[in-house]
Amino acid sequence: MGTINSAFSIITGALEADQAALGVVANNVANANTIGYTQEVPTWQENQPLVVGGVSYGQGVSETGATSLRDSVLLARLDQQNQLASASSARLTALNSLEALFPPDSGSSSATAGDIGSDLTTFFASFSSLEANPGDISLREAVLSSATTLAGDVSNAAASLNAQSAGLGQEAAGVTTQVNSLTTAIAQLNQQIQTTSPNTDAGTLEDQRNEDISQLSQLIGVNQIKTENNGLSITTTSGQLLVSEGTSFQLSSGLVNGATHFFVGNTDVTAGLTTGGGELGGYLTAATVDIPTAMAALDQMAYGVSTSVNALNNAGTDLNGVSGTAASPLNLFNEPTQVAGAAAAMSVVMTDPSQIAAAGAGLGTGDNSNAVAMADLGKESLFQPVATTSFSLNQNLSAATPVNGTVTGSALVYDSLGASYNATVTYTNLGANTWSYSISLPDTLTADTSVANQVSYSFGAGETVNPGTNLTITGSTAGGGTATMIAPTVTPGEVVGSAGPPPTGYVASLDSAMAVAGVTGVTVSNTGGVLTIAGATATTGSVIANPVASAGTTGTLTFNASGALVSPASDISGITFSGLGDGAASLNLTWQLFGSGGASSVTQTAAASSQTAQSQNGTAGVSSGQTPTDFYSSFVSTLGATVSGVQAENTAENASVTQLQTQNNALSSVNLNDEASAMSTLQTSYQAASQVFNMLNSIMTSALNLGVETAVT
Repeated sequence: MGTINSAFSIITGALEADQAALGVVANNVANANTIGYTQEVPTWQENQPLVVGGVSYGQGVSETGATSLRDSVLLARLDQQNQLASASSARLTALNSLEALFPPDSGSSSATAGDIGSDLTTFFASFSSLEANPGDISLREAVLSSATTLAGDVSNAAASLNAQSAGLGQEAAGVTTQVNSLTTAIAQLNQQIQTTSPNTDAGTLEDQRNEDISQLSQLIGVNQIKTENNGLSITTTSGQLLVSEGTSFQLSSGLVNGATHFFVGNTDVTAGLTTGGGELGGYLTAATVDIPTAMAALDQMAYGVSTSVNALNNAGTDLNGVSGTAASPLNLFNEPTQVAGAAAAMSVVMTDPSQIAAAGAGLGTGDNSNAVAMADLGKESLFQPVATTSFSLNQNLSAATPVNGTVTGSALVYDSLGASYNATVTYTNLGANTWSYSISLPDTLTADTSVANQVSYSFGAGETVNPGTNLTITGSTAGGGTATMIAPTVTPGEVVGSAGPPPTGYVASLDSAMAVAGVTGVTVSNTGGVLTIAGATATTGSVIANPVASAGTTGTLTFNASGALVSPASDISGITFSGLGDGAASLNLTWQLFGSGGASSVTQTAAASSQTAQSQNGTAGVSSGQTPTDFYSSFVSTLGATVSGVQAENTAENASVTQLQTQNNALSSVNLNDEASAMSTLQTSYQAASQVFNMLNSIMTSALNLGVETAVT
């Protein structure tokens, strides 16, 4: 039952609760401009009531502490969007610098052709001028002058691209210090939060941790994982651990084959960081995608112009009546040995204008037919496919790999028709510093849908079905509905087979899988190596073939104690793949195991297994009809479209960040109007409680003095 003492206890608790709540409001007002501060509200809790004789008597209220107004899902969305916006912003900055290397030239025939486009036009036009008077030295000097301008602009552009790539690598490496500082701080905050607030809101400490995570997400792509006792783990978007509760793992950088790579411990995390987002992801995308794409276009153009002009000049007759030979070539440009690096190496090696072969082979020096042919090169496609003849891999095989454990590497190669393949090298650890290798060349077949209601895949002679094939078929069922056949498992070396009866090989596997799925009305056949599926409502997935390997696809590699390759002691040649699905000539490859300095490109060390680079000397070529100027114009247009696309992405992502930030501010930021209202409410409550306290005090005084007037209270 209620007593004056219990009433005093209840109202004293109310005064204390109101006073604590006023402290929370005062703290909010004081931190209204503090970055990262989250508004707090008092937490009111009714005290346990007293039950006497079955009657419940309230025992007032307690203020149990402040609770921050935060939405963890909203904060996670904001951090994720910040990652995307920071990545596109960093990439856009790099792309703008890249685009500035190729400014549109208003004086050219195309608005998208830059200075190099004008150089190409001027160069081929100089041969047109030479046609009129092939013996004129000044016209010949004009050819060399225009060639020098073209080669200089191309090689300077390549040098600028290399410099920009190096600069991006340095900027990216600089991010690691900031990342490590933030992950260390987050780990320390985790420890404090788990110690002081394992089951409740951590207030300011949690604000600090969220602010650090927000800054971290602008630098790299991260995922957050809640752990017990209010802890937190942070990983990269690819799953590499950066913070585990109270422990942080440092991000480091280093050069691998001249490119900046990133590591957590011994694990190379560069690929995951590139696609993960954040400022670092933007830098790496520009350095590993955008700049290499631009460089590849320049290399291909430089290679096509240099080799075509040189070949035609050697086929003609110069002013001295001489034609070029293998021993004494009449090259105008430095002759590139491969597409990669052709732009950086492009230069004019001819110094004597009389060596320009304006005349046709065996014709008099007054003839101009070869000058006409060289002028016409500017109107022809010079970029035909070049089959790969050699490839190399920069690969480390971890010495910690268990015996019979495997590591894979891959290299992009091209056939004579320009089709690309990922040659896969599978290494198996045999122990005693020895590994076996096996090279495969999966051939992804093109789906031919030219005939209505059917799709066909053409296998090359002798090709089998690769286990990577994942073809699914959707068709009608007996009940009038539709069903989808799950892609059947392909055994290594499985033949295409036939419809029979009975069906065999992969055809039989498809028939069986369709029967299980209830698909009817679909026929599968193989006619002359062409796998045809008719009657399906849809097909998805890929059909991959295994070309016939005629030689050199297996062997062993032996390393010394230092991890260097000792056997074989030279490059591996005679790696041959034939019967490709597109009908191209057989691929004859050499695996370059050693660099120009003699060091092996494949090593065995204690470090984690990783492939850091690959190269090859082939090219896919360009569709016929694209002249050098058209090719360059298309490249500049594509670059401009990329810049515009990233600009649009960045604008949309920043708008999303602003929207999410506005939502978060509405929930979590201090609103002084709201705080004034809360303070007014609490003040009224405090005054009311004070009045009750005074009344109780008067009653108690009267009781103590037995109703006699006295000054004692």
